Amino acid sequence: MLGVLCSRPKDGKAPKKEKFDLTIGYRYLPSHRHFIGTVEQKNRAILGTEIVNNTHLFDFSLSYQVNNRWSLYGTVPMIRSHRAQLYNPRGDFYVTSQGDAAFGARVWLLRPPTESRRNIGIGFGLKVPTGRFRVSGPATNARGERIIATADQSIQPGDGGTGAVLDMNAYTPAYFGTWLYFQTTYLFNPRDTNGVNTFRTRRGEDVFSVTDQYLVRGGVTRLIPGLKRVAASFGGRWEGTPVRDLIGRSNGFRRPGYAISIDPGVMATLGKYTVFFNVPIAVERNRRRSVTDIANRFHGDAAFADYSIMMGVSRRF
Repeated sequence: MLGVLCSRPKDGKAPKKEKFDLTIGYRYLPSHRHFIGTVEQKNRAILGTEIVNNTHLFDFSLSYQVNNRWSLYGTVPMIRSHRAQLYNPRGDFYVTSQGDAAFGARVWLLRPPTESRRNIGIGFGLKVPTGRFRVSGPATNARGERIIATADQSIQPGDGGTGAVLDMNAYTPAYFGTWLYFQTTYLFNPRDTNGVNTFRTRRGEDVFSVTDQYLVRGGVTRLIPGLKRVAASFGGRWEGTPVRDLIGRSNGFRRPGYAISIDPGVMATLGKYTVFFNVPIAVERNRRRSVTDIANRFHGDAAFADYSIMMGVSRRF
């Protein structure tokens, strides 16, 4: 998007593009506030029973520009997480590992550069189970006995399933020098459960579910007056896990729900480098009832983050 903002050649010709683009992204996600539906469980903080997750996610992505319309990509995440768990069972769990990798292709529906300066891109890829999904650690059960327990689903680097990734990106010029942008991604995970013991006792929750995931974001961006090749953006972000997958069954333990955030950010180009920084701030969080919740006439909770920090750098070569 920033490349479109900053590239306005007077002769109408497209600037020369390098073939490869290497991106290193980082996201920090601290969570501790518990919700059932959209209602915060403030008593957890009062009683000192909040469960705290701190996750650091690094994404290493490489893309290759085949021609003006088509590109190929591959991405490998690295995850470092800590979960302070107070029950079921009690323990501190630390995870540092590679996550599930993905690779695929993207295509612009209109051949760039377009006279209208707008375009829509479609991507499709494969997510492969390269991440560990049976991470465990020392813990204490309800009887005070020391055991080796499975780390919670929220900090497992992988999910054990092979999935398909579909995404779409679009941009168009608007008024007063602004541009509108839109992005959506959906991960299809057809596998039902991955066979990993959760140590939970409710009916149907003894193994982890392999879940779909989604992301939708959009907003407006504009070059900052007086600052060459620096743009500010402001928009919204909706991300989460559905109650039921679009393909396959949805048994096992999962925490379906979503977070809606405002999403301010800034981007800058420095020669062949592009840097970005975003701080999504949650305005609504909703822990929905899972398939097993409905079967058990129950409504579980989930911890959500107040904010996350996202930053990264790309280098063309």
